[in-house]
Amino acid sequence: DSSPRAGMSFALWEPPLLPVTTEKGGGSTPVGERGAPVRKTALRETAGLLADLIAGGVRTLAFVRSRRGAELVASMAKRGLQEADLDFLTGQVAAYRGGYLREERRALEEAFRTGELLGLAATNALELGIDISGLDAVLLSGYPGTLASLWQQAGRAGRSGREALCVMIARDDPLDTYLVHHPDALFRRPVEATVLDPANPYVLAPHLCSAAAELPVTSADLPLFGVTEEFCDSLLRRRPTGWYWTDRYRPKVDLRGTGGEPVTVVENGTGRLLGTVDASSAHTQVHEGAVYLHQGTSYVVDELDLDGGVALVHPEEPDWTTHARDVTELRIVRVQREVEVDGVRLCLGEVDVTNQVVAYQRRKLSTGEVIDERPLDLPERQLSTIAVWYALSSEPAAGLDPAELPGALHAAEHAAIGLLPLVATCDRWDIGGLSTARHPDTGLPTVFVYDGYPGGAGFAERAHAVAAQWLTATRDAIAACECPTGCPSCVQSPKCGNGNDPLSKAGALRVLDTVLSALDGS
Repeated sequence: DSSPRAGMSFALWEPPLLPVTTEKGGGSTPVGERGAPVRKTALRETAGLLADLIAGGVRTLAFVRSRRGAELVASMAKRGLQEADLDFLTGQVAAYRGGYLREERRALEEAFRTGELLGLAATNALELGIDISGLDAVLLSGYPGTLASLWQQAGRAGRSGREALCVMIARDDPLDTYLVHHPDALFRRPVEATVLDPANPYVLAPHLCSAAAELPVTSADLPLFGVTEEFCDSLLRRRPTGWYWTDRYRPKVDLRGTGGEPVTVVENGTGRLLGTVDASSAHTQVHEGAVYLHQGTSYVVDELDLDGGVALVHPEEPDWTTHARDVTELRIVRVQREVEVDGVRLCLGEVDVTNQVVAYQRRKLSTGEVIDERPLDLPERQLSTIAVWYALSSEPAAGLDPAELPGALHAAEHAAIGLLPLVATCDRWDIGGLSTARHPDTGLPTVFVYDGYPGGAGFAERAHAVAAQWLTATRDAIAACECPTGCPSCVQSPKCGNGNDPLSKAGALRVLDTVLSALDGS
């Protein structure tokens, strides 16, 4: 960024581990899943910092990774101001995210621009395209996924010529933990190149139709799109002057990705429309029993009607949040690339993934401690995509205790998913994974990581190309974590459908050492 600006202080903040309370003190020890140590959540730390900055009159924008997170941060910041006897400031804090009605978003933008609002907790909907100046500080609740986004978000502050502050609060996951302990990976690394697959038919087809709706596609245009005449014939009407879009309705291209029509969120009893959730996220965000947040008000979902595209909710203020859990099956369709060295097979190929949300956890809002897990009955979802995987033949796998092998592979899978955004332009929620001690298509212990988009998005291909760099960072992150048996900072995953069981941190290190040794030999 060569634009003139004042200096910026950039801080990396790792939330502390919650103190262990003794029985003598009359409390209980806060523990996470499988007895893992619990850190103060990044959302709570962000809310506390936001409240402190607002109390000091500092105009602050807090970027949060999810819509629900933005609502939580705004709500907790207001509560913190109330507890500090600063009730008069609570009206100067708000949340901003996609899914709001347009009029609501415009009113929030204007209030923040004019200074009527002093603090805003927002998703990346405020990262680009909206003119807001005069900010003093930016808080990043977790690494935003790419260096490009990190510097774009940080650059929101200090545009008025004054010095600015940016604080990145690390989430309790492998990537954020790695970055706060390896700051050179943030400050001495160039902005990453974006990866995509322009030949992905799920992406190419709707864009080709959109182009033809504006101007006919001619034979001279075919190389620009990388398509054949047969591909155009399957989508468009051929005429002597080119290919035309002739349907009466206009083509629709989902700017947020794939997944169909959005689900509307409606308040039960009043019929008031609160917002929308994209169809691909409805299973995890507005399932029955889920906590849904809108402008600081909590709602609990009574019913999710997927056929009707409606989620009915009622207002409630629970002291817990919800986290969906899913299970996955995967079938190899076609191997595109394969290399085998010293009994380790590294592959890239097409796969079919079957995924189903089967339960959700309730976790304490204050600590993240798991309260219970409740079953769900939602339909399966199918995905044809691209995956990278490695398989261990019997010889290298023989160095692992057979009883420990499932947990070792499982832990290595979780950590690899968490660290892939370090080398590919993606988020851990853009990718999925599967590990098994004997996969039916390979007949071997196998770890898969796949793109979470139909036809692939280039993430798995990038992972395959830089497998040694990716898996080395994964191994280093696990080894550097001080926990004894595994925690969210290294091998536990917040979206694991198996409740993070089994997991073997020590076994994961042996698996990765085996794979990396083979890759070094290649």
